[in-house]
Amino acid sequence: MLKFLKVAILILAITACKNQTNKKEETAIPEPEKEELEWTYLFDGSSLEGWRGYGMDSLPPGWTIRDSILTFDTELGLEQDYTGGKDIIYGAEEFDNFELYLEWKIPEGANSGIFYHVKEGYDGPPVVAPEYQIIDDENYANIHDLTGYNSQFGAEHPELLQDWQKTGADYAMHTADESQKNLNPVGEWNSSKIIFTPEKVEHWLNGKKLLEFVPWSEEWNTKKSSGKWDNAPDYGKFKTGYIALQDHSSPIWFRNIKIKKL
Repeated sequence: MLKFLKVAILILAITACKNQTNKKEETAIPEPEKEELEWTYLFDGSSLEGWRGYGMDSLPPGWTIRDSILTFDTELGLEQDYTGGKDIIYGAEEFDNFELYLEWKIPEGANSGIFYHVKEGYDGPPVVAPEYQIIDDENYANIHDLTGYNSQFGAEHPELLQDWQKTGADYAMHTADESQKNLNPVGEWNSSKIIFTPEKVEHWLNGKKLLEFVPWSEEWNTKKSSGKWDNAPDYGKFKTGYIALQDHSSPIWFRNIKIKKL
């Protein structure tokens, strides 16, 4: 009888442990879902809440949602009597250290960019905030005359798109590694990622890292003071600010804009 009781108690104990384990498994969040919870969507395809024009209370004409995509429609923008800037910011929150991910596509000859640590009160985001460059590497120089603009920076071939102007570059500061660049043709979607920490900044394109640099380092300050930004004293100095998207008078499409705080 004593032997039978011991066996029964052992069976009950094992059953209780299994039930407890099953309850834990039922309530646990799978790892992929935990990872997804760390992201905050700045644009999820359904709402423009939080977005407005740089230095404005509303969106400039031309920015809209089409087929769940954040779109700049040049024709829509021209329909209204408007002469102000058309860059937009996510003005609901400022970010310091982050991982930003988004997808984008452009038409032939287009130019745009992604800014971070943006502050208002300036002529526009470019003079104050670092930019992840987006441009039609292949066709831009064939459509636009760059000679006058690039000549002021001592370019050997000013008629060509310079390395610091190409997609993925930290515009006018750090160039992208062309051997790692897998840029899809115009009209096709690309994915970009920016990782910012005080120790290192990274630019990614379609799953490949294009560059990295240390912000506010001696090298960074040398680049800043010897190129395009030597007359922009506040360029890149802020350690927190808004995320911004640039309009350069051409259509552009963005989707899946999300950010993770680091």
